[in-house]
Amino acid sequence: MLQFQFTPFPELRTPRLLLRQLTPADAEAMRFFRSDEEFLRYIPREKEPSLLQAQQHLRLLAELEAANEAITWALSWPQQPTVLLGTICLWHLQPQHHRAEVGYGLHPDFSGQGLMAEALQAVISYSFDQLGLHSLEAQLDPDNAASIRLLRKYGFVQEAHYRENYQFRGQYFDTAVYSLLTPHR
Repeated sequence: MLQFQFTPFPELRTPRLLLRQLTPADAEAMRFFRSDEEFLRYIPREKEPSLLQAQQHLRLLAELEAANEAITWALSWPQQPTVLLGTICLWHLQPQHHRAEVGYGLHPDFSGQGLMAEALQAVISYSFDQLGLHSLEAQLDPDNAASIRLLRKYGFVQEAHYRENYQFRGQYFDTAVYSLLTPHR
């Protein structure tokens, strides 16, 4: 069975991005991500507009990372590492199956610039080359066309479409599941 170890934190770089560890200084940006209507458009969950809630969420992410149960990278500019552009994570780790789920989100001001494509490519490489995973999955709203295009760009294929499997505020939502297998070398 795989053993995950996220200490020291695996900082990643792309041509334009630094994928770094989240810090308490990211709380205000995290508050935006957890409360902005556009950011949450395809994520059916309650808004969390308080700074305290953002700080609590950052503490939870740090605890999961310390326990090697998940890892979340902050997307920043290398020349401005304190600016939080978005996040990308590996969670729902299944070491016995060499599988993990990838999740990501980008500030709406930076969408359409290929930044998440760079981040995803770096996390895919890290997942297969460093962690030794066999597969990655992504679960998303099937109406999120931009995210589906991104996943397909990197070879993810649709595995499932769950109809009305998620309930939020009395309404049911579908979930699409995409996966990517490690390239055979």
